[in-house]
Amino acid sequence: MSLRKLWFYAMLAAILACVTVGGLGRQRKKFDGLKMDTWANHPSVTAESNPQGQALPVDFVPVQSRNAESLGAGKLLVASRSLADPLFAKTVILLARYDAQGVLALILNRRTDVPLSRALQDLKAAKDRSDPVYLGGPLETPAVFALFQSPSKVEGAEHVFGSVYLITAKSLFEKTISARPDPGVFHVYLGYAGWTQDQLRQEVGWGAWFIFPAKASTVFNADPDSLWRKMIRQTELQMAWTTPGAGGRVAILPHFLPIPEPVAYRLR
Repeated sequence: MSLRKLWFYAMLAAILACVTVGGLGRQRKKFDGLKMDTWANHPSVTAESNPQGQALPVDFVPVQSRNAESLGAGKLLVASRSLADPLFAKTVILLARYDAQGVLALILNRRTDVPLSRALQDLKAAKDRSDPVYLGGPLETPAVFALFQSPSKVEGAEHVFGSVYLITAKSLFEKTISARPDPGVFHVYLGYAGWTQDQLRQEVGWGAWFIFPAKASTVFNADPDSLWRKMIRQTELQMAWTTPGAGGRVAILPHFLPIPEPVAYRLR
């Protein structure tokens, strides 16, 4: 081999080495913002979850869980893709109450076309309200609940988390609606979802639900129809692992459970 060819191959090898080292350096910088110790028990970001090798935002951290021990009031349930029950497929649910008596929850992303004025005809304060009601769940659909975000304590309401309160009494409905709250911080739900603690824990163990901490911006999301899609995408970006039974369908028993019915304002 001529001296010129040897020199050419040596230079080519040096250039390739520099490119490779530089690429690794850039890749390392892209992921330095992640706190890898927060990924305990879960694989880190993979090529499948970030195929373009794009830099991830600083607040990109795994906030969801599949540990039933993290259940409680003020948590969100996000249905997994494998959840086959038509009552709960593709739902995002707020746990409003979680105690020994059972679990009371409201589906956040089943908005209807029915305005408050028509749904709450027996409330004078609601006669000119055009904001829609939501289907809170399959249980006791005559029962009416509201979630209200308030910077100050709401007397007579049940605190759920942060600045979000649960309203169940008719008198408080009347008082709250009379104050003309913005639809962006006040949602009304017909019916609710209910479990015993043991049943919900079992469903989490089956892989039916992801658990998220609740945020007011999620509860009062302006586009609830896209809420599940956005949140399930977060789980896929942050938790790229296969659960037992993944690829199969998780069937959940109907949630008509022997738990006490919540005391709530009911439609006539």
